[in-house]
Amino acid sequence: MTELHRPVDVVETPSGLRVRRAGARIGAVIEGLRLADADDAQIQDVRSALLRHKVLFFRGQDGLTDEEQSDFAARFGELTTAHPTVNTGSGRVLRVTANAGMAANAWHTDVTFVDRVPAISVLRAVTLPPYGGTTIWANTAAAYDRLPAPLKALADELWAVHTNSYDYAQRDEEHEQPDANYSRDDFASIHFETRHPVVRVHPETGERTLVLGSFVKEFDGLTSTESIHLFNLLQDRVTKLENTIRWAWQPGDVAMWDNRATQHYAVADFDHHPREMRRVTVAGDVPVSVDGRRSVVLQGDARAYSRLDELIS
Repeated sequence: MTELHRPVDVVETPSGLRVRRAGARIGAVIEGLRLADADDAQIQDVRSALLRHKVLFFRGQDGLTDEEQSDFAARFGELTTAHPTVNTGSGRVLRVTANAGMAANAWHTDVTFVDRVPAISVLRAVTLPPYGGTTIWANTAAAYDRLPAPLKALADELWAVHTNSYDYAQRDEEHEQPDANYSRDDFASIHFETRHPVVRVHPETGERTLVLGSFVKEFDGLTSTESIHLFNLLQDRVTKLENTIRWAWQPGDVAMWDNRATQHYAVADFDHHPREMRRVTVAGDVPVSVDGRRSVVLQGDARAYSRLDELIS
């Protein structure tokens, strides 16, 4: 690789931010920014960095409040309610807590069981265990780009049904209560199923990204057994280690990711120590396939969660 084409490790933006690359395919640390004080130019630089690196990390955000976190996220678009099935009134902040070694220990893209898949998530560390509790992200655009041509051709034509039969973001196999704030019944209180293209066109970058993860129930036209085999084949491409980045949380950390081009996995390796994170979500649009077709709702109405004027009118 020539010096001319060598990736730059640190970029100084026009607004004075430092974007420090954290991985070859995904991830960057943003330095020189207090989220509560970001100006318009810095917000634009953060958006550009997010679209390129897919997940961004901000250290030293100690003292950030729920309101400040929400205000920062709202600079990137209209916010959703906290979750489609819990706290769907005026609340915008989802508390994700664990006190028995629980975490979102399944690869997923947030809330793909609805038609209007969220665009951006902003996650803040509130209480961290003394060890473990890391989170891993994977780049679904890079995964698609690196598929061999026959698999790309197959994926481009595939559609999958996503459902919240149980919520993987709060699932725990060994405990009746999946979260300290919400019961399993809360997450299953409204049943959603949506038919998504396996490959969507990113609305801002034009990249093709894979829409998979643990909310997938089945592929259209395939048997359950065939769906499982094909899902594992494609999902393994997404979570290939070189395609991921693992973040060890510190107090004051905030992570922000492009939910249209990533999956993530919270590692449940902190025993019975408490862990609390708070998530604010920026609303997204309905995925569009490579041939221009939009996702289709099969069951459930997500308008209370995320408003899309073009669908309401």
